[in-house]
Amino acid sequence: MEVIIRKNRIEARELTARLIADALRAKPNLVLGLATGRTMEELYARLVREHTDTGLDFSAVTTFNLDEYIGLAPSDPNSYRSYMNHHFFDRINIKKENTHLPIGVAADLNAECADYEARIKAAGGIDLQLLGIGKSGHVGFNEPLSAMRSRTRCKALTPETIAQNSPLFDNPSDMPKRAITMGVGTILDARRCLMLVTGADKAPVLAKAVEGPITSMISASALQLHPRCTVIADEKAAAALEQKDYYRWIFANDPEWEPYR
Repeated sequence: MEVIIRKNRIEARELTARLIADALRAKPNLVLGLATGRTMEELYARLVREHTDTGLDFSAVTTFNLDEYIGLAPSDPNSYRSYMNHHFFDRINIKKENTHLPIGVAADLNAECADYEARIKAAGGIDLQLLGIGKSGHVGFNEPLSAMRSRTRCKALTPETIAQNSPLFDNPSDMPKRAITMGVGTILDARRCLMLVTGADKAPVLAKAVEGPITSMISASALQLHPRCTVIADEKAAAALEQKDYYRWIFANDPEWEPYR
């Protein structure tokens, strides 16, 4: 795992967008894992601007989102399919048939989970997985006690996650209490992981995920096992990291990062 600390959320977003854009230019048929949430909205807007201004081409890209709420149809305005269409897919030249999210109203949810894993495998696996981190330490909706080898499955949400996400619903009580999520093992199978974390409220859990023990109670800590995981955090999110100076030194001196300094 490598940690890059940027001065503010704008610089963190810009670096994350550049890394994604560079990966896409290097491999036009990139298989891209995507995340949702408030942290990602500015990132998607930045990638849309890159598409509009420079012609960044998404026409051959395949995407797989981390998760979807159980009980919400794709057309529901609170579904993650609607979120992705609104913030990203409808604003770039991606083929909708190449964008994949779990179906939260599938008649057989277990079969839907197995099918999602099969679709990822059929696409050749995920090249670059974008991630955020929840206040409970989850990636995707891999809440505490998620097994490190878990695959796409149905998962009950914690009260903390419900409290964090329910204000996004017009009626907070309408927020589903369960979701389909890629498993921790599914995420670790990605060839590269890129986690964007901003804001002071994420500082305690980011420190646990990056510098604490690997534990199923903090599913993001499993990323310590990944051979190529980059965490990009702003100063506020990085505030509780004990090795901040070391992480800054690496970014300032490693030749790999020279194009991004």
